[in-house]
Amino acid sequence: MSVKVWDPFVRLFHWGLAASFLVAWITADEWGTLHHWAGYAAGSLITLRLVWGLIGTRYARFTQFIKSPSATIGYLRDIVRGREQRYVGHNPAGAAMIVALLLAMSGCAFTGWLYTTDAFWGSDLVEHIHEFLANGLLALVLLHVGGVLLASLRHHENLIRAMVTGRKRRPMSDDVA
Repeated sequence: MSVKVWDPFVRLFHWGLAASFLVAWITADEWGTLHHWAGYAAGSLITLRLVWGLIGTRYARFTQFIKSPSATIGYLRDIVRGREQRYVGHNPAGAAMIVALLLAMSGCAFTGWLYTTDAFWGSDLVEHIHEFLANGLLALVLLHVGGVLLASLRHHENLIRAMVTGRKRRPMSDDVA
């Protein structure tokens, strides 16, 4: 038996942002117009997600899944020890990754846009910050995928499928709902 966790907006946002990042990464040195549109798409998606994080469904709300730094560090310690709890929604490490990805992607979209303005056109500093954020995003994405695979294995649950279907295994007595 499964329960509905991720609403259609969260799933479309997730895969849309992933596609925007992939297109922007692939077109970074070529196809400038497509690169720009991928950045605009990412920025627009993030804006919508920030609103949905305040007014959306239960598991979409930031207040439901963002934990304190000490709770997140404790959860990471539990991962290392192999005794982390299963969360029906995002776990504290996943929540921290969401925040990091949203901040880095927002910064990347913003600096990309800045680079197109008259004031910052040709600015080496803006270009370097943009490239630094893009490379950092790639590292974060790889960590995110690794974390999803680890949690899927540890909790015997296909989290990739859950982000497609919106459904996860129902909570057991020791899971965090």
